[in-house]
Amino acid sequence: MNGSQKSLCGFINVLKPPGITSAQVVSWVKRLISDVKVGHAGTLDPEASGVLPLMIGKAARLFDYLQEKEKSYIAEIAFDCSTDTQDACGNVVESARQYPSEADLQAAMQGFLGEIWQKPPMFSALKQDGKRLYELARAGIRVDTQARKVIIHRLSLLRMTRRQGALLYITCSKGAYIRTLCHDLGQALGCPAHMRFLLRNQSGVFTLKTAQTMEQLKEMSNQGRIGDALLPPETALSHLPSIDIPLELENVFRNGGRLPWAALSKTNGLEVQDGTFIRLQRRGSLSAIGVRQGEELRTRTWLDEP
Repeated sequence: MNGSQKSLCGFINVLKPPGITSAQVVSWVKRLISDVKVGHAGTLDPEASGVLPLMIGKAARLFDYLQEKEKSYIAEIAFDCSTDTQDACGNVVESARQYPSEADLQAAMQGFLGEIWQKPPMFSALKQDGKRLYELARAGIRVDTQARKVIIHRLSLLRMTRRQGALLYITCSKGAYIRTLCHDLGQALGCPAHMRFLLRNQSGVFTLKTAQTMEQLKEMSNQGRIGDALLPPETALSHLPSIDIPLELENVFRNGGRLPWAALSKTNGLEVQDGTFIRLQRRGSLSAIGVRQGEELRTRTWLDEP
């Protein structure tokens, strides 16, 4: 591997296809850029497609600083049956005898806006007593999952579809299960339902506009320009304030020393509360993440060589 690959640091926004797990995408990208750390900043169900941001190189250290922004999806709900996985991959639990009208669906959707409670599906990666729920489900063990509060910011009907379906646009908080939303909508309408299709078109600052298919990434790698797919670390850190390290404090900074907050605040014209995470820039380049602690600024996470 060449030196340029060793220095890769940022995000690759993958357009994940259906039929592959998020972990498999990570493994595939690791093989594409060997010896560079890769991690995902949020998973997608195997049958779902869409935006899957990956943290590359030292950007993997930034997970704790990523802002939990809203996610948006296009999903197709099917009113022909419900399944044990709440999506099209599961076994049929109940078949429909009647179907809701478009007007009935529009009315029911209003009850799912804002803060709602969801019970995570059994076929999910959440853990209970140290085991993944899907592992328990595959072993025939059912547990009563604890309901969690999530937020549905927007729930719109795009159009009705064939085979008793409807295409929905959803914007929601982290932790919301769209297949559970489809299942619960069916329950509210008195008609068994499941999620037939799911596309995530936004995850925080990452959208379809900056997403790369696996085929595109493979071609870039073959041509030795995988770096073209890299989004800089700042892409996901714009919510953090930034400070430029003055030249007179650069040696202290590079040696990991504590920096006087008063001097930094005066130079940069920045005042933040104690405990605030801050982007630390050296000569115009992001070097580290620091945190204000009282009258000092301490370096917490390095991105370049100190």
